[in-house]
Amino acid sequence: MPMRKDNSDELIQENETNEKLEKMLAAVLHYLSDDEIEEIDIEYLLANTENLRDWWKNYQEKNKKKIEDEIKASLNMLSFEELENIREQIKKKKD
Repeated sequence: MPMRKDNSDELIQENETNEKLEKMLAAVLHYLSDDEIEEIDIEYLLANTENLRDWWKNYQEKNKKKIEDEIKASLNMLSFEELENIREQIKKKKD
């Protein structure tokens, strides 16, 4: 029986997450569909859409590992000079 409770709790949490995502999507689409908006202001969207900034930070963190893996996998395709340039950029970042 405890497994059902766990599954039930997971479903409830998943539904709550989906509802939050729906609200964020609706708010963003409402903003984008406003004919008076001439230029999209991402900072405005992040500041004025409930939970969007937190969701975006979490998404970026999850996606960071994927990006790192893609970069590692593509390093062997780069020239020596390109690798040196990347190394210099990393050294500057550390300083």
